[in-house]
Amino acid sequence: MTDASARPDGPNTQAESIVLDAKGLRALAHPVRVQLLGLLRKYGPSTATRLAERLGVNSGTASYHLRQLGAAGFVEEDTERGNARERWWRSLHRMTELKDPELAEQEPEAVLAYLQSVTAAYTLRTQRAVNELHTMPRAWRDTFDMSDWALRLTPEEATALRQELRDVVARYRRDASEAAVIAPEGAERVAVITHLLPELDAPAVPAHRSAPQQTTRTETS
Repeated sequence: MTDASARPDGPNTQAESIVLDAKGLRALAHPVRVQLLGLLRKYGPSTATRLAERLGVNSGTASYHLRQLGAAGFVEEDTERGNARERWWRSLHRMTELKDPELAEQEPEAVLAYLQSVTAAYTLRTQRAVNELHTMPRAWRDTFDMSDWALRLTPEEATALRQELRDVVARYRRDASEAAVIAPEGAERVAVITHLLPELDAPAVPAHRSAPQQTTRTETS
């Protein structure tokens, strides 16, 4: 796991990513924590009260889950903003990576809970965008897209496709505080959510046969 307490870039700069280990995985195996972390990464530092309002939960619930995220190294108290009456929290990383092939074998229930929480968060974001679509300017409505394609690939081809998609996204401007300063006029936040979903119509490959290492990256979890 990335050492969030010894970053050379200072206390107010987010590290690029954190790689999940068993402790971090279990900490994120709750949908509220995934959503809280996503909000802090998307909108920046905030208080438990404000985050609770966004999620529709009480501030005590938000505070509890923020403390759990803090204990696991995902967030920290923003002491420059906080005061005696309210605590501010900030994310320590821009995204989370699940890429240990052994972790799913060691913590299958925690991995499933985490991925289900991420799936729920993505679904909420999609529903929110659809609900707001009719009020968007025409130029932005015309950019909206929801598509799916059925392909028949080998595991190697699927891995290559996943990397190609990431390379395409990497060519564009990331949504970060520094990007907002240099972005051209008219640039807004755009969420690109990709899914590569194996739909096997045959028995699973025996365990003794090797398969490519899988990596799951989540910007908001």
